Amino acid sequence: MRVNPILHTTSAAFLAAGLFAGMIWAAAAGSLGGPLELQDEGVFFVNGQIATTNNPDTPATGPATPGQITIDQMYVQYRIPKIVAGPPIIMVHGSGHTGVTYETTPDGREGWATYFARKGFPVYVVDHAGRGRSGFDPTPINRAKAESNPGLLPSVPLTTRERAYPNFLIGPKYPTAYPGQQFPVEAQDQYFAQLVPNTETMLAGGGANTVKALSALVDKIGPAVVMVHSQSGGYGLDLIRQRPDKVRAFIDIEGSCGPLSSDDVAKSFRQVPTLMVFGDYTEGASGPNGDERRNVCNQSVSAIIAAGGTAKFLYLPGLGIKGNSHMLMMDKNNIQIADLIIGWLGQAPELAAAKK
Repeated sequence: MRVNPILHTTSAAFLAAGLFAGMIWAAAAGSLGGPLELQDEGVFFVNGQIATTNNPDTPATGPATPGQITIDQMYVQYRIPKIVAGPPIIMVHGSGHTGVTYETTPDGREGWATYFARKGFPVYVVDHAGRGRSGFDPTPINRAKAESNPGLLPSVPLTTRERAYPNFLIGPKYPTAYPGQQFPVEAQDQYFAQLVPNTETMLAGGGANTVKALSALVDKIGPAVVMVHSQSGGYGLDLIRQRPDKVRAFIDIEGSCGPLSSDDVAKSFRQVPTLMVFGDYTEGASGPNGDERRNVCNQSVSAIIAAGGTAKFLYLPGLGIKGNSHMLMMDKNNIQIADLIIGWLGQAPELAAAKK
């Protein structure tokens, strides 16, 4: 075959131009703050259980074939920095989300998963058991279909835009954002695309399976800092109750944090350095992320301190840092907030003693 040298040269030039343009776009997107050096990265699953899916009246072949499946497993993605300078940190997302919460922000900036790794922390990002990349158990759906019984179907919530705005403190009502909002509303389509149904409702025990999986994770990797957000605040509390010796520190980002009983504090929580972080717009908020949660978290901090433990309530507006939504790790000042958290980790006496 004879190649026209002019066409061949022109095609190569277009290809090179295209590759160059792609490189420029990648650099402009700014998803990373420069080269990230890792000694290891990958994924694994913990807490998987073998179950039998045996729906009545299903054929012997086909997508609903009876047999053994794995359920309750939790997806874990890890990044181990080339130079480890801090303890491992497990990042746990909230309701309607997956581990994407901590990855690249909706507008293409660096997320906490890579930023903390860049600062020397081995990072483990999870998807709740029964949700996202952890998968879910379809047996209740198939059984309800086979028995023509919709009563067997659980509710599977998915956050709408209209609910997200007030609940996640983006604005009082969709699509109006709060003045001075730090959330990247110009990229909200990217954000809403990452919301997923809470399919853990199809697992017996629901969210309790995530607590079991987190326990299995710290058993596997050893003591770690545990960062929770929103819905997973309660999961973090239960993890501390079950593994106080395996939680090196507890960072609660606008999540449930009590109330804690005096017995809870004495047995577990005074052993674990605790940081509770709240942003703006919680005062008078109509959803679950408002005054009551903030006040309870403040009370929990006071109870831990009174019992001789280490705890801090970090209220960003009180520091003059205003405009933050419920999604602090995605906000335009997410790196500033990450640095505050990293600074606290460096000051916690228990962590400092363990590092020596």
